[in-house]
Amino acid sequence: MSSGTSGVDEARNALGKRLRELRVAAKLSGKQLAESLSWVGSKISKIENGRQTPTDEDIRDWAKATNAEGQAASLLAALHNLELQHAEWQRVLKAGMKSHQTSLSQVDEKTTFYRGFDNTVIPGLLQTPEYARARFAQVVMVHRVSNDINEAVKARMQRQEMLYRPDKRFHFVLTEAALRYRLVSVDIMLGQLDRLMAMTSMRNVKLGIIDFKTQYVTDPRHNFWVLDDHLVRFESYSAEINLRQPQEIELYTGIFEHLAGVASYGAAAREIIGRVMRELAAEDEDSGV
Repeated sequence: MSSGTSGVDEARNALGKRLRELRVAAKLSGKQLAESLSWVGSKISKIENGRQTPTDEDIRDWAKATNAEGQAASLLAALHNLELQHAEWQRVLKAGMKSHQTSLSQVDEKTTFYRGFDNTVIPGLLQTPEYARARFAQVVMVHRVSNDINEAVKARMQRQEMLYRPDKRFHFVLTEAALRYRLVSVDIMLGQLDRLMAMTSMRNVKLGIIDFKTQYVTDPRHNFWVLDDHLVRFESYSAEINLRQPQEIELYTGIFEHLAGVASYGAAAREIIGRVMRELAAEDEDSGV
């Protein structure tokens, strides 16, 4: 995850440096600026050193206090670009989970080739309604956002309609671990695996599975998506990271090719999925559920 976070850190540090230059030009110490804004003194240092992201209001107040209101628009543009790159979940989900699914659909409409790798969960575009519901329930629990699970599930299912559009192509690579992690109940997971089995035969969807015995070329560090050749997206616990720099896209494209190159497809992928299903079903019977 270091490549993504380093780009975010660089942008945040650059913004902090610009704000420090305004303070110095106004001949204000950090303490003086903090007092004029009724802020705790440490906030100035954190913002200037890239350890805290300022809000829109912080930027406007800073520009006003340093007699640099003419630069407010440019500073806000830099902040918003940073926010696009590092979209904190608390901000992204403020309007609800359905709203986020809708915003993803807008990006979907412009994308023709999706490449996605996941080492822990089934990607949203491949989820059954039951699996999606369980995932959204976790979001509500972890981020304490409003419960619009029903609407979010419906929006995700609508997004999946693009899987059947002939003008789009999809290449998914999952690890066997993603098929086995106990993130949902056994019956929900069995239904999800059955859906994956069907996905292996779709015309414009290529689904690869990396089983536990496979020798990796590069480590499966975290999930990520490559959308055409203009965006890489991945998720941390706190934020959605969006990378747009050419060198970052080239890096992740290469990593995807390494992972895809060791995955199993077609009948071999179905054998892995089927093996996991049989083991889960047997376990379900043994438990008496």
